[in-house]
Amino acid sequence: MLEDRYGRRFSYLRLSITDVCNFRCHYCLPDGYQCESSRDFLSLPEIKTTVAAFSQLGTKKVRITGGEPSLRKDLPQIIETVANTTGIEQVAITTNGYKLPQQIQSWIDAGLTSLNVSVDSLDPRLFESITGHDKLDTILQGIEIANKAGLPVKVNSVLMDQVKGEGFQRFLDWIKHKSISVRFIELMQTGDNLSLFNVQHQSGQSLKDKLLSQGWTRVLKESTAGPAQEFQHPDYLGKIGLIMPYSKGFCESCNRLRISSLGQLHLCLFAEKGLDLRPFMRSEDVAGLQTELKRLLQDKASGHWLDQGITGATKHLAMIGG
Repeated sequence: MLEDRYGRRFSYLRLSITDVCNFRCHYCLPDGYQCESSRDFLSLPEIKTTVAAFSQLGTKKVRITGGEPSLRKDLPQIIETVANTTGIEQVAITTNGYKLPQQIQSWIDAGLTSLNVSVDSLDPRLFESITGHDKLDTILQGIEIANKAGLPVKVNSVLMDQVKGEGFQRFLDWIKHKSISVRFIELMQTGDNLSLFNVQHQSGQSLKDKLLSQGWTRVLKESTAGPAQEFQHPDYLGKIGLIMPYSKGFCESCNRLRISSLGQLHLCLFAEKGLDLRPFMRSEDVAGLQTELKRLLQDKASGHWLDQGITGATKHLAMIGG
């Protein structure tokens, strides 16, 4: 199994298939997508080679990310390729849900096992202000379709002013009778968002304290789960999760690696650079890719330095899918 020099084991791969996004979220791409690469994104055979290499080294879960992954017309084929890889037990996707009602069934049919959708506010006007799109009703409709189909659904919301007070309560009311997990993610500093970060960053600890005081309790995590601390309440069908990368010890349980849409390994979301693995992918060299992965993994640091304002090469989260 893939293991670093700190004894952390990696069973979770975040695989970006494009860095293009059609939303203009003000914490990520306030000016919209700016093409800064060749857009020579991973092909289906390269994805097949990559996932095979990781699965044979103990990876059980693959999350398909972007940019916005649904902008790739071959997304159902990508999901199917990942799902049909021996050893892969979970195939997840993170999406903005732009065309979710039309697309979700094809993803389920292809083998998708869980869905994450970014929804930063349940107020339609505020949602449009944040994302640049009046699409909240469409996205919620798609979430409802997925939920009724029995697909596990998580909703991601970046922790900013919109989830204070009434906004937080609106999310609580929404999941009272829905088996949906809403995860609040601390705003992270990137190369392009320092001004916004300085104004908007909030610790998730106050929300955690509020949840605990209201009778919410921690849920035990699965080995392939992401970094969220998840909470449940006997009066709620849904759950609340908190992702707090600025909290002490956040990196100690890291179990995930990232491959960018250009075939670079990122040992951390905020690594100084991506490490090129494309030659192995292009030649379908599974064994060579595995050897290189094991070698490069020994350079993974014990943690990030976000608390020191060091963001590495990450200009914005769409670069490598968060």
